[in-house]
Amino acid sequence: MMNKITCICLGVRSMERAIRFYRDQLGFQTDCTEDNPQVCFFDTPGTKFELYPLDLLAVDISETDPPKIGSDFGGVTLACNVETKTEVDRIIEQVRTAGGTVVKEPQDAFWGGYHAYFRDPDGYYWEVVWGPDFRFDENGLLRF
Repeated sequence: MMNKITCICLGVRSMERAIRFYRDQLGFQTDCTEDNPQVCFFDTPGTKFELYPLDLLAVDISETDPPKIGSDFGGVTLACNVETKTEVDRIIEQVRTAGGTVVKEPQDAFWGGYHAYFRDPDGYYWEVVWGPDFRFDENGLLRF
């Protein structure tokens, strides 16, 4: 089902600075104990909040033609985490039919999942993603 936002990702210029700000100063809850992790997820009611290095986020969208940071990419992505690989494929076809721009075709991810990226008509980037460790509660909320 595409009718959900399970994760909001901020591409950040400094993981250490962002971790200090969100975890240590604002008190966002996380299992992340490192000061400079590769990725950090925070538990917020209803939606995961993620920090990821900005330059790596652009490359994750497209290794061959990453969006240009600052001009056509503000460093924010939305995610729709799903329960099966087949759902990733189905949603991307739905997006294509609806006129969205698929910028990364469904494929295996380096971390063991399966994902794709698309851009909506206003230029916002979405990741549609399945992961082997994703679990959903009775309300469809993502749990790790």
